[in-house]
Amino acid sequence: MMANNQSGRGSALVAVIFALFLAALTFITIYFFVARTWWFPEPVTKLGHAVDQQFIRTLWITGVVFLLAQLALAYVLLRYYDRGGRAHYSHGNTTMEVLWTAITAIFFVGLGVAAESAWATYHSQPTSSNPLVVRVVGQQFQWNFHYPGPDGRFGRTAPELVDDGLGNFVGLDRSDPAAIDDLVTPIMAVPVGHEVVLDLTSKDVTHSLFVRELRFKQDAVPGLVVRMRFTAEKIGDYEIACAELCGLGHHRMRSVLKVLPPDAYEAWLVEQAVE
Repeated sequence: MMANNQSGRGSALVAVIFALFLAALTFITIYFFVARTWWFPEPVTKLGHAVDQQFIRTLWITGVVFLLAQLALAYVLLRYYDRGGRAHYSHGNTTMEVLWTAITAIFFVGLGVAAESAWATYHSQPTSSNPLVVRVVGQQFQWNFHYPGPDGRFGRTAPELVDDGLGNFVGLDRSDPAAIDDLVTPIMAVPVGHEVVLDLTSKDVTHSLFVRELRFKQDAVPGLVVRMRFTAEKIGDYEIACAELCGLGHHRMRSVLKVLPPDAYEAWLVEQAVE
């Protein structure tokens, strides 16, 4: 009997310690999210704000579920620790299982519907009458950005013309009159407040264009051209990263998005053309 009592006291102490630890860890985790101790950089597009709103909406719902689940687990630790008795089998409660599965499905579908507008704007909304179109070509391990010249037309490109040794990373046919004024640069610059359309593709393996402040990440796939659009509303320099593990030099695949005032953007184009 004394051994059973000691075992019960030991089980109770362990249960209390684990329950307190779990509760403390839960509230500390929630604090860091509520206080936004480590948070995203400020978005620079309206769509970026819409994505953030969807994220916060999702975080509140999952955060409440997380809090309730962890507190319920702490309660179970305290309520059902080993007291030396026999274990009892419980089949569960079918009604409760159906209820929480249905609630989960409603929240899941509801969050998807709420996100549909932002997703559609990124992928399927019509562009403005005069967007800036930039062709983005990923390769191991760099980004290349192809701009049409002052004539507004892209020159012909062909895979057999690609020659990295000569700096022809996109296979531009310089004998094509439309290609004479084209620009191919290792960084991307855009004018602030002007819609930009990106046509993404890859020369070798799957890459992924990621700019935190734009709040989008899009794969660049060999043989496909994937179109994305954005309108940057804040001047600055923003890192472009590859978010797809694309080989041993993946860590080097970085570039810069420069959002410039219109006059500075025009000056940048002239500077690139001279180089």
